[in-house]
Amino acid sequence: MKFIVWLIRVLVFVLLLVLALANTQTAELRFLAGYVWQAPLILIGLAFFGVGLLAGLVSAVTPMLRLRMENGRLKRELRVARETPVVREEPPMPPLI
Repeated sequence: MKFIVWLIRVLVFVLLLVLALANTQTAELRFLAGYVWQAPLILIGLAFFGVGLLAGLVSAVTPMLRLRMENGRLKRELRVARETPVVREEPPMPPLI
C-alpha cells in the first residue's frame, strides 16, 4: 500500500513539474496604481499558492490554540477527579422493629 501511495506522489510531482516547465512564458499581473509585475506564469501561480497556504495556516492558529487550552483544562480536571477519593455512602439501615 505504501508503494502505491509513493507511486501516486511521484506521478503528481512529475505532472506538476512538466506543467511548470511548459508554462515558462512571461505573464503580466497588473495591480492598482499602475504597478505591473512581470514573471513566468508558474512563478505567479506558485506565489499565489504560497500566499493562500500562509493565509490558511494563520487562520487555523486561533482555533488550534483554543483547542489546546481546552485540552489542557480537561486533562487537569481529569487528574483532579482521579486524585479525589471516592466516598461511597452506604444506604441507611432499615429500622428495627
